[in-house]
Amino acid sequence: MILNVDGEISRYYAESLVLLFFPGSKFPEDSTLDTDRIRVNITAKLTNDSSYAEVIIADDNGCVVKGSYTVPKEICSDKTDEMKLKIASGGAMLKVGSEYTGVFPPWGMLTGVRPAKMAAEIMSKGNNNKQTEKALCDIFLCKEEKAKLAVLTAQTESVFITEKARNECSVYIAIPFCPSKCSYCSFVSFTSARLLSLIPQYIDALINDIKARFELIRDLGLRVSTVYIGGGTPTVLSADQLRCLLKCVSECTNVYELDEFTLEAGRPDTITVEKLAIAKEFGVTRISVNPQTLNDQVLTNIGRAHNTEDFFKAYDIAQKAGIRDINVDLIAGLPGESIDSFKNSLDRICDLSPTNITVHTFYAKRAADVVKNNKSVYRLSDIDTCAAVDYSQRKLLSCGYLPYYMYRQKNTVANLENVGYSKPGHEGIYNIMMMDEIHSVFGAGASAMTKLVSRNTNNMKIVRICEPKYPYEFLDDHNGITGNNRREHLRNEAVKFYSQY
Repeated sequence: MILNVDGEISRYYAESLVLLFFPGSKFPEDSTLDTDRIRVNITAKLTNDSSYAEVIIADDNGCVVKGSYTVPKEICSDKTDEMKLKIASGGAMLKVGSEYTGVFPPWGMLTGVRPAKMAAEIMSKGNNNKQTEKALCDIFLCKEEKAKLAVLTAQTESVFITEKARNECSVYIAIPFCPSKCSYCSFVSFTSARLLSLIPQYIDALINDIKARFELIRDLGLRVSTVYIGGGTPTVLSADQLRCLLKCVSECTNVYELDEFTLEAGRPDTITVEKLAIAKEFGVTRISVNPQTLNDQVLTNIGRAHNTEDFFKAYDIAQKAGIRDINVDLIAGLPGESIDSFKNSLDRICDLSPTNITVHTFYAKRAADVVKNNKSVYRLSDIDTCAAVDYSQRKLLSCGYLPYYMYRQKNTVANLENVGYSKPGHEGIYNIMMMDEIHSVFGAGASAMTKLVSRNTNNMKIVRICEPKYPYEFLDDHNGITGNNRREHLRNEAVKFYSQY
């Protein structure tokens, strides 16, 4: 893909627009490296009281599609110049891209991770639900059902987005190990026997960083609202290792005063009665037991080591453990899954009545094994996946679940979304705080990120500080002067940040 941009829009935004129609594309500066043999030109400019953009798509087969879009004057009245140019470029790209491909993205020109955040911004200006839905459709050209979903999600989230929440923080603890690697996964997680053998050393080093994070949080005068132990698969740890980890957290903070304490159990094949009894003992209030699908053939296709029976056994263990909230993840659009198969999975999960159900849309990064072996996983249009996502929304709403957080990723099948649904009063608070960047999240462990978020929304500032990516880097870096310098750097940055913002 060769992309040429002329005008005051960022190249990153222009690439995001192109990916709506050409998922998985790369953007080499050198045209000789172009494997797609498609050229896109985007020109955007401000006019006296509006903005205008033109897009041209051409390929080596001689097909050329050209079109333009002028932002209606009534839309421009309260928009910044940057937003005017974005809307013009998005409108032109939708017009030309849909003519070239025959597909119109359901979220219109919205390319960002957080569509509900845009809905909340529109609502904050005094617009009611219907007016906000109309604005999303008229301005950003969203389809009506997606606008409704964004508004409903923003409405659920709003209960948790308070001044009190902005003056608190969360802690994320990374366990980047899994019993096996899913074919679609590109997260930092390690599965080989050699790398799994690092776990005992990793836990020892991680505990030191956890203690340092909580000490820093106390010195900053912040209250910890939620703790989230994620991965990888944290329950890949042995019972003794899990006890050691949870005991450390309980010694650093009063876990019974947390709003939420999440442990990603994730893989059904790692869940045991003993591990979940330990989780309950140390105050865990939310876990995930994630089948992804209840189709055993699809589970085999994607490299999961469990089957449907394993999931139901694990879910029963979780229920009997007495942990307050159980989340179940499903993925729409998995390779080889039909709409009937997805419906069967969702219906059976709804029969269990967990407090949380998260519906993801299949998405694979370039580094994932499934992408290396099959480029067709980048699907611009997929009737079954669209039908599955639509069905999930109708089904879950009818069963009393409400969407409480939502995010989108590039190259997702059919440009669809990931949505967390919950029964009222059982929302995953960490997910809202993290996704909507409501307050700071202090990360501990390999691949974790500390995200410092200003408390003053009128002077919004975010600073990200990354930990070493891989466990062996984390271990090499942890001891001695390098590790001390890293912890001291984080402390200094956080103290400076909170003194300014």
